[in-house]
Amino acid sequence: MDRREIAALLAYIGRLDPRTIRTDHAEARDQLAQWHELLEDVPLATPHGWDACVVARRHIRVSPYQILPADIARPWESYKRDRLHRHTDPIPVADPDDQAAWTAELVGTRHAVATGTAQPVAYQQLTEGRTNPRLKARLKQVGSYIPPEARAALAPFRRARAAHEEALAQGRPDALSVPCDWCEAPVGEPCRRRRIDPDGFARGSALREKPHPGRKDLAATQHRQQTATA
Repeated sequence: MDRREIAALLAYIGRLDPRTIRTDHAEARDQLAQWHELLEDVPLATPHGWDACVVARRHIRVSPYQILPADIARPWESYKRDRLHRHTDPIPVADPDDQAAWTAELVGTRHAVATGTAQPVAYQQLTEGRTNPRLKARLKQVGSYIPPEARAALAPFRRARAAHEEALAQGRPDALSVPCDWCEAPVGEPCRRRRIDPDGFARGSALREKPHPGRKDLAATQHRQQTATA
């Protein structure tokens, strides 16, 4: 944040907690200089989930202590760690023989993800490639890569996928057909259980057996709209 953004943040905090207001001109100048020194590398907001005003409001709402710059900086560090934990480096487009360009692109991508200007990149499933014609004929005959017996045996160990397949077979709303606004799971992927740390940011990503309620509601709404227009 630059000095102008720090001043705007302090003005917002002052409206919520008058204890932070400095009426003396010299004290206000020193406060602005201190906060700028400590939060210069922390953005006011990013396109993907970070907002210093929201963090300040959360602290003032739940803590009896006057807010300090560290109460903004700690959640920012947690925010960066969480995003990097969910990120997988994509293959750079730079020439692999150009080590400097290759490394610079990797570092730039990680920095963009950590600072909230780009979304984390997950592992991508292989969906394209040549298929043996004999395999295509066999797949057309059996209808699936996984035989029904094997699919039934695997169902207890892949409950989210089994529920997805059952919903498709019965024509019911499928939660995996839409992304999840809560855990940011993409279409086709099961929801994840996000553990929240004391700073208010997620630090866990274990798979959930059931989709989040909001995702099921969104899928039901989309299913009704598609049924009405069919």
